[in-house]
Amino acid sequence: MLPALTMGDPAGIGPELTIAAWRMLRESGEAFFWIGDPSLVADEIPVRIIGNAGEAAAVFENALPVMPLSLPGPVRAGHPESRFADAIIASIGKATALALSGEASAVVTNPISKIVLREAGFGFPGHTEFLAALCDVPGEEIMMLASPRLRVVPVTVHVGLRAAMDMLNVSRIVHVGATLHRALQRDFGIAAPRIAVAGLNPHAGEGGVMGSEEQETIAPAIARMRAMGIDATGPWPPDTLFTDLARPGYDAALCMYHDQALIPLKTLDMATGVNVTLGLPIVRTSPDHGTAFGIAGKGEADVTSLLSALRLAGELGHARAHAKEKNG
Repeated sequence: MLPALTMGDPAGIGPELTIAAWRMLRESGEAFFWIGDPSLVADEIPVRIIGNAGEAAAVFENALPVMPLSLPGPVRAGHPESRFADAIIASIGKATALALSGEASAVVTNPISKIVLREAGFGFPGHTEFLAALCDVPGEEIMMLASPRLRVVPVTVHVGLRAAMDMLNVSRIVHVGATLHRALQRDFGIAAPRIAVAGLNPHAGEGGVMGSEEQETIAPAIARMRAMGIDATGPWPPDTLFTDLARPGYDAALCMYHDQALIPLKTLDMATGVNVTLGLPIVRTSPDHGTAFGIAGKGEADVTSLLSALRLAGELGHARAHAKEKNG
């Protein structure tokens, strides 16, 4: 089985990243197949139309295996249009269906534009929520950002900071922490995961002087996780949690809000950071960047994050299959 790579927004950098990834991986054996409109890539590289995922591995060395879908008109790089939304959504849906059926080992998603899809009536905030609905596990999706130097999971994600504070409660923190613990064991092969839990306030509240959330919410959540057998520690002051000295002490950091998690990871490993969705019955990864319409078609896009996403998808898919086989 191979990972299925989605089309993403055709006016963004997805097509050129796909081309670059195939060129770099075609001889390494790290194969994948792409679900998109062949006209987006066929002028640059050889393409082989496939009817099912099983055909992809045999042709990958000589051509990009493509499960075709059609766009309603020509694409101008850097000029997104809502009329492409149906095809963008169809690519995600097809990849997810193949992963659920076991025909694909994972789903790797090229970047989409939330604004473009929203203009077309798309009813989900983004990729992650849509994938959870397709997998029939709405609300179970958890976002991880992973790189060679750091793994982070935010308890709250795409909401404003005031709303994020209102959403924090013991049950939510425990749910996200338990999902992270299981994923580290099953997908990352860490037998006894160590989870460092960040505080919300400066100095983790300084004993209540700078905020009470640590005492009233975060510490009780940590205690509950520890009672469940999860090696969770904290709450740790966020300003020192991500230093070179601190990071070797844990396998993943559980953070309270979006930027608390993503700023340190992107500062340390912007190019190699990978978005991983936990809590799904399938493996899903994505490059840790957007559509980059401003540079689309100019040959400036960096393929490193997509390569990392494809490689990690392969590793997680293999680990999950091994865990399933081991557990019967």
